[in-house]
Amino acid sequence: QVQLVESGGGLVQPGGSLRLSCAASGSIFSIFSIYYMGWYRQAPGKKRELVAGITNNGSTNYSDSVKGRFTISRDNGKNMVYLQMNSLKPEDTAVYYCNVRGDQDYWGQGTQVTVSS
Repeated sequence: QVQLVESGGGLVQPGGSLRLSCAASGSIFSIFSIYYMGWYRQAPGKKRELVAGITNNGSTNYSDSVKGRFTISRDNGKNMVYLQMNSLKPEDTAVYYCNVRGDQDYWGQGTQVTVSS
């Protein structure tokens, strides 16, 4: 089993920046099985959507809506994944969820990001 704890959400003005962090912990087998870490988001009344993902070898993918503004990174030694969000827009407002894939699919509890003036 893997437990995920997200942090870094909050209220920010349009054009501002936030950095989300997600810490993974759990059994050695489950942690070593992780091959993909990512961030999803869900806005009110909308489906959960992929924001960005990163594999063990550092390959990344981003949704078109955040390309050039968000950057995903990971620290394998610390079992952490980060999402640097710059030039935030009101439409980025959502609950952001950390997701890791290994022996199972795991989800964090979510952290609220609100972009508003």
